[in-house]
Amino acid sequence: MTTIYLIRHAEAEGNLYRRIHGWYDSLITENGFRQINALEERFRNIHIDAAWSSDLYRTCTTARALYVPKGLPLHTDPELREVNFGGWEDMAFGAAYHFHREEMTLFNRVSPSWRAPGGENLSEAGSRLERAIRRIAGQYPDQTIAIFSHGSVIRQFMANAKGLSPQEWNTLPHSENTAVTCMTFDGKGFQFLFQGDASHLPEEITTMGKQMWWRKDGKAEDVNLWFRPLDRETEQHLYLEARRDAWTGTHGPDIPFDGEGFWSDARRHLDQSPWGVSVAMVKEEPMGIVQLDRERYGQDGAGYIPFCYISPKWREHELGIQLIGHAVSHFRPLGRDKLRLRCAPYNQRAQHFYAKYGFVKIGEEKNSRVPLDILEKYIGFGRQELRTEFPPPPRCQLEKGQAITPTSDRMHSPC
Repeated sequence: MTTIYLIRHAEAEGNLYRRIHGWYDSLITENGFRQINALEERFRNIHIDAAWSSDLYRTCTTARALYVPKGLPLHTDPELREVNFGGWEDMAFGAAYHFHREEMTLFNRVSPSWRAPGGENLSEAGSRLERAIRRIAGQYPDQTIAIFSHGSVIRQFMANAKGLSPQEWNTLPHSENTAVTCMTFDGKGFQFLFQGDASHLPEEITTMGKQMWWRKDGKAEDVNLWFRPLDRETEQHLYLEARRDAWTGTHGPDIPFDGEGFWSDARRHLDQSPWGVSVAMVKEEPMGIVQLDRERYGQDGAGYIPFCYISPKWREHELGIQLIGHAVSHFRPLGRDKLRLRCAPYNQRAQHFYAKYGFVKIGEEKNSRVPLDILEKYIGFGRQELRTEFPPPPRCQLEKGQAITPTSDRMHSPC
């Protein structure tokens, strides 16, 4: 009889930025590291013989809660990955709801007829995870193992393991980040001792506790944004009104507003990319703007955000982080491993927001009309160890079953 702890990864970028991340490789958030610390404490006195994880960064990093303090190697297997969302990978949830509403309705209903474009359906993903768990568990008779995987595929595996019909799939609850399911495997079937337990997380560091998309009690839904390029021919007024509101709200009316200069910059950034000035949308309503400059700081491997704005109506809805997520999605494929922006030191609201989500001051702007701090957020793979006691494993693709072995100081990669 094998005892299995099946654990969902900690909060990652997709959970925070509200983007669809299946096989897309994403980072753990600042809050996710707090969840990992709580998970480590939960398992401090629980014996584990082996640790396995999907080969994606967010699961390997979460697995450090167990395999590092227990001195175990980490084995990885791509069959433990999340559902493959194909053409939807890294799409904003708001865009999926806006452009693919019927398909998203099927997905939310856990319909057997849903399939990601160019990816998997739920049955295939659940069967893949079940196949992997059976194979892994068979290597450890009468031992206890931990397996780290992903929310949607864990849910579908449980439906399979419980023998639920497709009509019953949607009766299973969603699991919190780092939620733990404990079960036994006798070589034939699974017996569940408990499932989806996240009691090790204080309420203030939960993920789903701050979201409403999973609720069935009629409460308001989360606001998921989608983005479109600014139309330079018809939306100059929209852009300049946002710029003026941000300028006077931060610096006051006594310092002249340079609308012509700001619009010149906007046109230049739109020449770099259609996304150079992106409009954030709530359904059909513009609610914000995020401006993206591919040239400035490019020599430093950074993507620059000259302007990040939310209209007054939407400022109490905690939507700003989705604009940052859009910037990450834009710059990371270009090989940028940092975001940079400028913020007035006396703009305390903005300073607090950026600090909360990982931006740090690296300098001050020279020759500016107003005082401006230069803030930076790391978005690459390899330096997240600065935010946790234990550095995460190096980012690489391991062969199935290949182990990462912990050392006394940091991880050494076979690749």
